[in-house]
This record gives sequence, structure tokens and C-alpha cells, in this order.
Amino acid sequence: MVPGATLHGLGVSPGVAVAPVAQLGEAIAEPAAADEVPEDRREAEAARLAPAVAEVVAALRADAARSEGETAQILEATALLAADPDFAAGAAARVRAEGVSAARAVWDEAEAQARLLRDLGGRMAERVADVRSVRDRLVARLTGADVPGIPDRAEPFVLVARDLAPAETAALGRSRCVALVTEEGGPTSHTAILARALGIPAVVGAAGATAIPAETVVLVDGESGTVQLDPPERQRAATSEDPPEFDGRGQLADGTPVTLRANVGGAVDAHAAAAARAQGIGLFRTEFCFLDRAAEPTVPEQVAAYRGVLAPFAGRTVVVRTLDAGSDKPLPFATGADEENPALGVRGLRVARTHPALLSHQLTAIADAAAQEGAEVEVMAPMVATVDEARDFVAACRAAGIARAGIMIETPAAALLSAEMLAVVDFVSLGTNDLTQYTMAADRLSAPLGALNDPWQPAVLRLIGTVGAAGRARGKPVGVCGEAGGDPAIAPVLVGLGVTSLSMTARSLARVAARLRTVTADECRRAAEAALGAPTAVEARAAAAAVLG
Repeated sequence: MVPGATLHGLGVSPGVAVAPVAQLGEAIAEPAAADEVPEDRREAEAARLAPAVAEVVAALRADAARSEGETAQILEATALLAADPDFAAGAAARVRAEGVSAARAVWDEAEAQARLLRDLGGRMAERVADVRSVRDRLVARLTGADVPGIPDRAEPFVLVARDLAPAETAALGRSRCVALVTEEGGPTSHTAILARALGIPAVVGAAGATAIPAETVVLVDGESGTVQLDPPERQRAATSEDPPEFDGRGQLADGTPVTLRANVGGAVDAHAAAAARAQGIGLFRTEFCFLDRAAEPTVPEQVAAYRGVLAPFAGRTVVVRTLDAGSDKPLPFATGADEENPALGVRGLRVARTHPALLSHQLTAIADAAAQEGAEVEVMAPMVATVDEARDFVAACRAAGIARAGIMIETPAAALLSAEMLAVVDFVSLGTNDLTQYTMAADRLSAPLGALNDPWQPAVLRLIGTVGAAGRARGKPVGVCGEAGGDPAIAPVLVGLGVTSLSMTARSLARVAARLRTVTADECRRAAEAALGAPTAVEARAAAAAVLG
């Protein structure tokens, strides 16, 4: 590697960090396939699998219990994968039929599953790392080997790996890791999700990253997706300053208010957001009540769960998104398993067409929880495409006693009809991740299409501008709760396009607030106009930067 060289990947978690490189530990060695187990010992060899599985599941669940938020959820999901009886049965069958060791049977069974996931593509292909993580833990238990882990170092470091499993990524929060670079992975891999939750700058899909020599100092830019080797001293110094803590007042340099809220997925996230002084919750994902269940949770169960999120924000605004089932979040009691293209199928509000009681029960629970905790609840529906859908949803909210109802702007149809939508709803919130994938016809779960899934794409910016103009004309709030909301680079442009509030992970609040306090409303508008006039995403980013400095 040449000093000063720059590797390019996909920035999946914003921020900039400089530190020496540390590589992930040695991978688990592939068990030998040549040693055949005698027939009279095969049953005993197969019997070794059950206790190994139990130990791995217990260790993962113990890690989950010590973690919080999305980290805990992902570790628990990995534990469920390890506990899959079909996987253990398949490995045991290989021992009995082929005479291979238990460790080799686990390896072969995992590789078979990995091939299947790769062939499915998209989000499923990104789960290959999860399968291999379970494989390595099981093989380690069966052979007495050590499981690769995060380096235990006293000084800050940038972790470089081919890819990371959920359990490895979860351990980053307990290490001195300040940034993450992988050769594989996509924008919605567990690596990306947890890096954003931890506030660690991350770049995935950076070809050649694992060839960077250990201890090489690198500058990782999680916004631009670049990894610079041996950066100049002036660049290193510029990244060493942390932004001041968010003081709970989102505003521009000229005093123009911009509300900064937090995205949460449960009570732990809500308490972290309150501690970070978020000005409310801009996106409360309610799916945690419904996932991994065979039947719909009862209204009392939902009320109890929602109260845990609302309690830290009594007297403040909490924007609740109703169940966003379907697509990558299927539910056995609500969504079909045989849709050819679930991202364009029955998801979000569309589920209520065939399961109206599901929405009715949830709205009742939200209203009850809000009344008990004294939170100022606003409720919005995901995946809205028509004015009739918006009107019907508002009527359902009013019937449940919910005063303020809005919609997510995730489809180009909703963006183009935003003036008509805002005539019937109280507010809108832009889900920039889905809006981008539907505008660009590029699956946001696909790593090769990462460049298209960029909110700087001019077509996306123009749709956001259409919504912002409609909000200004109607005098109604326009929020952003997608990934773009927590990106300090694009935040001023969003404000210039007419966005009145931004919602993000709690760890992003300080950086976004600090950036907004360096620009005026006029500069935001001029930066937005410059970006809107650009023909490409790269030029839009550059045009805005030229205005903002």
C-alpha cells in the first residue's frame, strides 16, 4: 500500500476518525474432512452437537442481556439462528451418513446455508456473515479453539476486517475501536446497523482494505466512504476535536430553530435519547412489539411496551410510526411469505387492508399509553401512496382519540402529491432510505447498488424539495427520519429544502447540531438551490459544499 493512497467504499455510518489499523483475529480453521468417524462412534459424535449448541446460544443471550437497543436485538436474533433445530439436525445427519466429525458437519451445513443465502441476494445475502459467526462459535466449542474477536488494546484503533459478525460488532462498544472498515458487507448489514447505533464511523465494501499493514495510520470518513492511508498531520489534527454536547436546542447560526429529535426502537433507546437531550422522538419504531411472535400482541401488552418508550419524554413530542410489517420484516400473523417482490408488496399501512383490527388495536394502545404517560403523541403511517390512504388513516386516528396524525413520505407518489397529502394530514416525515430506493429503482438492501441509494441523488433532492415547498405553503411540519437526518453534511441542505425537523440516532445529535450552528437560513437555502441544479449526486454534494464552505 502506498502512503497517502485512498481506498473507496460505501460510507454507512457518518463521522471521521484517525487511528492505527488493527486487524481482526485469525479465522477459525476449517476442520479436516479426511478423518472418518467409525460407524460405531457416529451416534456419540452426533450427540456432541446438542451441548455445543446450548453453550453457544447461552453465551450469545448473555451478551444480549449485557447490551442495549439494536445491539441486544441483533445478538438475540443470532442466538435464535444458532438455536435453529433444522441446522443442528442437518449437521447431525451429516455425521451419521458421511462419517465426518461434528465440527466438519457444522462447517459443511453452514456453507450449504451460506450458498443458499448468497443465491437469494439482497438482504438475505448479507446474512451470510451471521451464519458463519454461528459456525465459528460452534466449531470453536467442538474443537477447543479460540473464537476470533475484537482486539483488546489500550489505545484507539481502526478495526479492519473482511466482514464482521453481529457478536463481533456488538463488542465494538466495549473496545477502543474508533472506526470500522470492511471489504464486504452492505448498507443494511448488521455491521452497518450497529456501527450507526454505536456512533462509530464505518466504511464497508472497501476493496483491498485487509491488505493495509497493521499499525498504519488511516483516516476513515464514514460520510464519503473513503479510507486514506498515512494522512497529513493537519488532517489528523482536524479530526481530533469532538463536537460539544448537544444542549437540547436545535438552531442555525442566525437563531432559526430546527428541531432535532431521536429515532428509537424501544425503551433503552428512549432513555439514551433523553440523556442526549433530544428534543423529542421523531421516529418510534413499534415493530419490536410484533417481531419474533407467532400471534399479535394484546392491547395491554402493547400499552406496557409503549409506556416504556413514552415515559422519558412526558410532555414532549413523540412521533410514533404504526407497524411497518412486510418487506424485510415479515410477520407470520399478518404478511404473506410468498410475495415475489415484498418491497413492492403488502407492507406498512397496506397490511391494514387485510388486517384492519391490527391497526385498530395498535392505535388504541398508543392512545392509552400516551394518556397514561402524558406524552404529546403524533402518529404516522408508513408506505402511503394515495390521498385516500392518508385520509382514511387520519380518520382512524381521530376515532382512536389521537389528535395529530401524519404520514411517511417514502414513495415518489406521496412526494409528488405532498400538497394534497398535507391538506388532509397534520404533518409528514420523509423516510429518505425508502424514498431513495423507490425513486432510483435500486434495492436499498443491495450493496452493489449503494451508489444509487444516495440521498444526494438529484431526483431524490427534487422530491424532497417538492415536499418542503408544500409544507411551507401549508404551514405544516416536514420532518426527516431516514438516515439522511443524521448526516451533518446534508442536514443544512435538507433545512434549505424546507425540512423543519431532523431525527436521528442519539449519538448523531451533537454532530448535526454543531454543523447547523455554523450556517444561516439563507446559506441553507442557497446550498439547497445549488444542489437541486446539479445533474449528479457527486456534483450536488460539491455544489452544496461550495456554498457552505
